[in-house]
Amino acid sequence: MNPSALDLSRIQFAFTISFHIIFPALSIGLASFLAVLEAAWIRTGKRYYQDLCIYWSKIFAVGFGMGVVSGVVMAYQFGTNWSGFAKFAGPVTGPLLAYEVMTAFFLEAGFLGVMLFGWDKVGRRAHFGATLMVAIGTLISTFWILASNSWMQTPQGIRIENGHVVPVDWFKIIFNPSFPYRLAHMTIAAFIVAALVVAATGAWHLLKGRRDPAVKTMFSMALWLLLVLAPVQAIVGDQHGLNTRKYQPAKIAAIEGLWETEKGGTALNLIGFPDMNAEVTRYAVQVPHLGSLILTHSWTGEIRGLKEFPKEDRPNSSIIFWTFRLMAGLGVLIILMALAGMLLRRRGRIFESRWYQRFVLLMGPMGFVSLIAGWITTEVGRQPWVVYNVFRTADAVSPVTSQSVGVSLMAFIIVYCLVFGTGIYYILRFIRQGPVAPDAPRSPVVRPVMDMDRTGRRPLAAAGRRGASERDFEGSAK
Repeated sequence: MNPSALDLSRIQFAFTISFHIIFPALSIGLASFLAVLEAAWIRTGKRYYQDLCIYWSKIFAVGFGMGVVSGVVMAYQFGTNWSGFAKFAGPVTGPLLAYEVMTAFFLEAGFLGVMLFGWDKVGRRAHFGATLMVAIGTLISTFWILASNSWMQTPQGIRIENGHVVPVDWFKIIFNPSFPYRLAHMTIAAFIVAALVVAATGAWHLLKGRRDPAVKTMFSMALWLLLVLAPVQAIVGDQHGLNTRKYQPAKIAAIEGLWETEKGGTALNLIGFPDMNAEVTRYAVQVPHLGSLILTHSWTGEIRGLKEFPKEDRPNSSIIFWTFRLMAGLGVLIILMALAGMLLRRRGRIFESRWYQRFVLLMGPMGFVSLIAGWITTEVGRQPWVVYNVFRTADAVSPVTSQSVGVSLMAFIIVYCLVFGTGIYYILRFIRQGPVAPDAPRSPVVRPVMDMDRTGRRPLAAAGRRGASERDFEGSAK
């Protein structure tokens, strides 16, 4: 093998983005979970909701930090490895990423400190407001990142002048044809990723013998969310597939391993091994007409085969054929897991069924696997274009040597394994510890003072004063 600078740059970007995406996905889901937990604590006054909120905020903080660091690295790569892309598409992608920083990152950073360290400094409603702002910030960030990536998939609202794009209609750029489907698909995926982690954590502690309200609550809440969102994700994915067939037909043909355009109804290749050179899917197991039913919602719908596209414009079917099936297969398992949980719940066995808890524990990391498989499918399926049908990936790479990219790739692998391996270690350590047990000794809880206090006339004069007892605090909560 003699990989080129283009090949190595693609591998390097794929490596860094695969590390990066797992942390924002977890943070997006956990931020909203924290807001729900704190709202439940304020409404009910039950201490275990606050315990869960404090516990998961630690994991959120580590994931958020890892996501920020890995995101900065990716941004630099646009200049180091993909200067051709930055020069060509910078007038569009640059402002979109800047909007993300100005509207989302500043919002998250501004309120994150209050959320993490302000429990004894501000009132409960003010603290909840900070948590809510962090959750909203993560969703706004998702909006802008998906707008930029979706524009690369289905570009519009531009014209090309002097070798680079010129924005003509920002509304069309942001709300491009694939954006609504991709935004919904990614947001729901992030919630599912977080729910699987929370459910697996609850399953771990149930298997260890804990039956306190905190463990039961997080296990139950995560399973309820999966029961709702997993089927919804399947529906959104179906609509996304219809949109992809319309705007990126070569990607759909590659995902299905379909080479010939079949008249009168297209079969679905359940499994097989696409051969890009021989232009055939070997050992294919087919179901007649099922491809048409899924991809066109019609018994006789027609799907264009890969042979209708020039060879230089075809995505690598041998990769995305299997990554798509991995994503879809895990999605089906998640739906089955949620349905099994509902049946056990109706029988009163949800917290006692050890086989089910082991199943949930095994499914914990599968959300990340499915997420990465989905991103590989959508990004490799866009090739050989970096901006679909507008700008080729081969033209986007920087004028660098394969040796320099190879050295930087090895450095990335070593540093990422050390830095992010440490971050993952601490996340797993927090997960293993679990929320504070009801009978564990607690430090005195500080009651924030938001009105005039006898120790001073300023509203926050006594915010840092210690000595309020836990009994007083719980009494005020009730």
